[in-house]
Amino acid sequence: MSWHRRHLLTLEELSLVEIDQIHATAAAFKRTLSRSVKKVPALRGKTIVNLFLEPSTRTRMAFDMAAKRLSADVISLDAASSSTSKGETLRDTAENIQALQADMIVIRHAAAGSPLYLSRILDIPVINAGDGAHEHPTQGLLDTFTMKEHLGSLRGRKVVILGDILFSRVARSNIHALVKMGAAVTLVGPSTLVPHWFTELGVQVSHDLRGALADAEVVMLLRIQHERQATGHFPSLGEYTSMFGLNKTRASWLDPRAIIMHPGPINRGVEIDSDLADGERSVILEQVTNGIAVRMAVLYLCAGGQPENVMPTE
Repeated sequence: MSWHRRHLLTLEELSLVEIDQIHATAAAFKRTLSRSVKKVPALRGKTIVNLFLEPSTRTRMAFDMAAKRLSADVISLDAASSSTSKGETLRDTAENIQALQADMIVIRHAAAGSPLYLSRILDIPVINAGDGAHEHPTQGLLDTFTMKEHLGSLRGRKVVILGDILFSRVARSNIHALVKMGAAVTLVGPSTLVPHWFTELGVQVSHDLRGALADAEVVMLLRIQHERQATGHFPSLGEYTSMFGLNKTRASWLDPRAIIMHPGPINRGVEIDSDLADGERSVILEQVTNGIAVRMAVLYLCAGGQPENVMPTE
């Protein structure tokens, strides 16, 4: 089946077939990343602009690396180096990037809906690298890709997402992907950060950490999104950690085969202890590595590539 989308804006709008196509394409690209020559010529001659108007380390570097592995030319802009700091509108910035003959724009922005807005006014593909507390589709794709590497099919698999769900775009993207893939998802955290209405998305909500961890096959930790919270949603970080932080004792409630995930950046000693973040069950750095292959797949497909044509010659 061929790929028809020019943009990647949300996982909510993707079908299960499309998610599988991205994962299969990413798996093919991942094989190329283990070779001595890691570049493939898939996007040679294309120019990709990374417009990151919100702070980022992993996502920005992974998109940068992915584009270069595809042999594209890459230009990266952040808030400090773009004219938005002088008052230029997002529309003007984006239209200037298009006028400079860019072939694709990857955008991270604090305002939910920014990528959708750009997709409606530009003639080039737009990739969402995180828009406010709305979605972070490539993170959801790399997380589910990593889970599949460890568990195979996710149908019926039990995934716990623990932490600040309310303000997390990572949680939303993962929920949309996991529900479509047939996983049984439980959200856990303080009631102020995990409101009951999330059940409308096809997941369970629990405030009983021990009960939720008991049969989990995957535990995904999320950091507290201070920058998106207008008011305090719990008394203090210390109290959050004492109730919901994943420490050695709470990890003992898990099945020994369960994997521990985190999209980063990690607040060590808050949502997870360092020993667990660096331990044998942690796949946190695998997530980072897989982020390159998944973003290669997204850039390649949205630039017009087809899943069945992805395998480069050795």
